[in-house]
Amino acid sequence: MRTTLPSGTPAELALPPEHLRPYGGTRLGIALAPDIMGLRPLFDGLCEGLAREHGWAVCAPEPFAGHEEWTLEERMAGARELHDERQVGDLVAAADVTGCGRTAVMGFCMGGMFALKAAATGRFDRAVAFYGMIRVPEAWRGAGQKDPLEHLAGGSGAPVLALVGGRDPYTPPADVDALRGLPGVTVVEYPEAEHGFVHDPARPAHRAEDAVDAWQRAVEFLS
Repeated sequence: MRTTLPSGTPAELALPPEHLRPYGGTRLGIALAPDIMGLRPLFDGLCEGLAREHGWAVCAPEPFAGHEEWTLEERMAGARELHDERQVGDLVAAADVTGCGRTAVMGFCMGGMFALKAAATGRFDRAVAFYGMIRVPEAWRGAGQKDPLEHLAGGSGAPVLALVGGRDPYTPPADVDALRGLPGVTVVEYPEAEHGFVHDPARPAHRAEDAVDAWQRAVEFLS
């Protein structure tokens, strides 16, 4: 179901079935950062599936609040206007909406980049980034954004699991090595995978076996 965060950002909220709520509560709340195309049936279904299959409460904010109708091209051009304070703040607010004492942040593509940044806030117990950019792409650089590496450099945030493709131009080897060298970060690389190989089976880049393995690792990391 759709809800609205205190910032005015629309978000999708999915709660687990009653029989999966131990002692009347929920064991884990997930703030889920979508890819650049934001909230749509793909992510509505992903939120619902995670709630149903794992008993998690999941809340996913729209990254381009107020511009939900934007095309991919418009979003790519508008990414430089995004601000870490708003994007990360909405992920923290999404965690609050779940009502869970234990929370994690998860993100895909651009959302994975913001999940890495959110990991440094101290709000989350765990963070999972699916092919999140480790440095802000040059075309997206704006005054309101810092590289995830800068956010994580203090080493005081949540443990991070980063799942990356070996053929992903958005996560080049030098960036992956820099991320791997940070304390509390585990990097799993899929050598033949390109960008976006997990969350959308309709993409040409989707790799079914790698996707199954990546999801298994993510679930185990969050359990």
